[in-house]
Amino acid sequence: MRKRKKLYFPVFLAIIFAFLLGFFFIDLNEQTSKSAHPLQQGAHEYKENTLAYKTVSKQITLGAIGDILIHDTVYKDARIKNGYDFKPMLKDVRPLLLQPDLLLANLETIVGGEKIGLSSYPRFNSPHEVADAFKDAGVDIVSTANNHSLDKGEKGLIASLDYLDKINLPHVGTYRSKEEQQTLTILEKNGIKVAYLAYTYGTNGIPVPKGKEYLVNLIDREKMKEEIVRARNQADVVVMSIHWGIEYQRYPSNEQKKLGQYLIDSGVDIIFGHHPHVLQPMEWVKAKDGRNGLIVYSLGNFLSGQKRDYKDIGGMVTVDVTKTINENGTTIALSNPRFFPTYVTSRFSRNYRVVPLQDAERHGLKNAGDIYLEIMNHMTGALNK
Repeated sequence: MRKRKKLYFPVFLAIIFAFLLGFFFIDLNEQTSKSAHPLQQGAHEYKENTLAYKTVSKQITLGAIGDILIHDTVYKDARIKNGYDFKPMLKDVRPLLLQPDLLLANLETIVGGEKIGLSSYPRFNSPHEVADAFKDAGVDIVSTANNHSLDKGEKGLIASLDYLDKINLPHVGTYRSKEEQQTLTILEKNGIKVAYLAYTYGTNGIPVPKGKEYLVNLIDREKMKEEIVRARNQADVVVMSIHWGIEYQRYPSNEQKKLGQYLIDSGVDIIFGHHPHVLQPMEWVKAKDGRNGLIVYSLGNFLSGQKRDYKDIGGMVTVDVTKTINENGTTIALSNPRFFPTYVTSRFSRNYRVVPLQDAERHGLKNAGDIYLEIMNHMTGALNK
């Protein structure tokens, strides 16, 4: 009997030891499963997070100014010993022009330079330095499709484009070849691609050389629609610079209204209008696909030798563009259109300066405050209708 007790006791101890040892390993395994596999847990959470699409939003501000129409009085005033300097004329508005992320200007005159002969109305050709000054002031791209595109013929058009390329200032609306015309002009800022298109109603009766229709984009609805479709496939935003309307009329014609609606319906997001040489209002237009398009019917003259009857008042328009990417795709929204009126001051056809309209009284414009309020209502009054 004693022998059996002695035998049972070690067995009992072995069972107790095995139980405790098993409990220890179970607890250790649980602790290990909680603490030794953070990478596995993190990987699982990361996988879930990547499946949940994050919303990304980006924004830029697009801007535009009106006609750069350099009459002889203007370029003579810019004359210096070894050329021309237009930068002082833009000094007061340069901080304003530098604000948009991308700024378009309508280059109404070619900048073929002195070699082909400077000239003024009715056939313009300006010094190269005009382009230098506006690029320095913040202009990122110029529209070259207008009624003065062929003022110096094909030679002048090419000379102007060559100089713009030399100073790396993008341009749209006139071209040296069919291949150039078929290549979209797209600028990118903050991950948002903006396609710029430009067309004009005509070239002041100067015929486009036969077989070289690519030199100037003339308004043609079907041609415009085809390019708009291509632009929408390659860019986020489509901007149209268009030379249209009736000179010196402060409100858009029915033809402008109809064509503007057609272009917005075809896929254009923003229209910047030129040619009337006076300001015409801006308004929201609903596209047939539900988008909100913005039309600025005319931005007037920004720098020219024209005076009085609103021809010396221009300005800069800006609009915010927001690109949103989420699980539903990509959307583009336009918002916060603003207008900043400017005034061209001079004295006896000298000392030309572009100044903010608000400051124009001290530059000789009487009742500048009242004129400012009138212009702001004229340009933006329709936005809230």
